[in-house]
Amino acid sequence: MSLPRPLARLAVVVLAATTAVAASNGLASAHVSVSSPDAAAGGFGKLTFRVPNESDTASTTTIRIQFPTDTPLASLRTQPVPGWTATTTRSELDPPVTDDDGQRITEAISVVEFSADAGGGVGPGEFQEFSLSGGPFPDADSLAFPVVQSYSDGSESAWIEPTVDGQAEPEHPAPVLSLAADPAAATPTAAATDEASVHSHGDDVSNAPAGLALFLSILALLAAIGGVVLGLRAGRRTVSS
Repeated sequence: MSLPRPLARLAVVVLAATTAVAASNGLASAHVSVSSPDAAAGGFGKLTFRVPNESDTASTTTIRIQFPTDTPLASLRTQPVPGWTATTTRSELDPPVTDDDGQRITEAISVVEFSADAGGGVGPGEFQEFSLSGGPFPDADSLAFPVVQSYSDGSESAWIEPTVDGQAEPEHPAPVLSLAADPAAATPTAAATDEASVHSHGDDVSNAPAGLALFLSILALLAAIGGVVLGLRAGRRTVSS
């Protein structure tokens, strides 16, 4: 038995809205992201990289995070993660830089790699967070941290593409951290605002296009419901007359 035309129209709109919501959620949860509750230019803070697993069959076994050498972090320490081993690579700085205390820095950590123990890793449908403490952060609005995510089946996802203001987000954007203007600006409210503005786009980071798709889907659904209600009322009035 076929549905009345208003109900059929409603079913189509509901299906479209559900598909759009599912697609936007998928986009929002696909990317590696970086956030910090206290990172500010000139200060020290905690960096947390959130890594969702994208594969349905393989586990994430290695995460390689690249740190800038043109504006290096003189101090960088990793937080232990059960089941994972962290190793660091140091690179010579050319030219060397001078920190706020006047100390000449000739080398700094350029890569941090987290490797899962044998048989471990981030399984399908899971995510893992990797945290570091470092600084001082440079006098900049933001910092990008290219990340390469390796899987147990030998495949890789390279989150290394730069995000350019005014242009569409790339398919594999590098995680970007927004920095407060100064340490005093890193209040809980400011830090929450900074974290919400981080690109690189983890499953906890708001994605503007995804949010817009959800909003438009809800509006379409409400409009369809209103149309169905008006159609049914008009039908009842016709029958009554």
